[in-house]
Amino acid sequence: MSHESLLLILADTILVVHVIFVGFVVFGLLAIYLGYLFNGRWVRHRRFRITHLIAIGIVVVQSWVGVICPLTTWEMLLREKAGAAVYSGSFIQYWLHKLLFWQASEWVFIILYTSFAGLVLLSWYWIRPNPRSS
Repeated sequence: MSHESLLLILADTILVVHVIFVGFVVFGLLAIYLGYLFNGRWVRHRRFRITHLIAIGIVVVQSWVGVICPLTTWEMLLREKAGAAVYSGSFIQYWLHKLLFWQASEWVFIILYTSFAGLVLLSWYWIRPNPRSS
């Protein structure tokens, strides 16, 4: 296996981790609300809810301070070192553009991330996690 192939495998692995992270953030909130509607007790699991809140918090803080996700940076660095094509901007911007053919200013994504985080915070009040066990 060549050095370039190994770098591309590592880049693809980071991409998969990134997709899983995004899926956890997006579908995690959807699962919380649907689980509540269908009386799922698991939606009140405290560790799951804290992990979900931290995940969206990381995304929002990065967008507010103008930092591109480190997963995107590492993936692109590995692809560049392997001599493969890279994209610019954030992971979400790139894939939204690719999937939806939608371009927007950075402030639009900041508002989207922040609004989504607001929904996550509201879920803490509407669908309270179980209290910490003693």
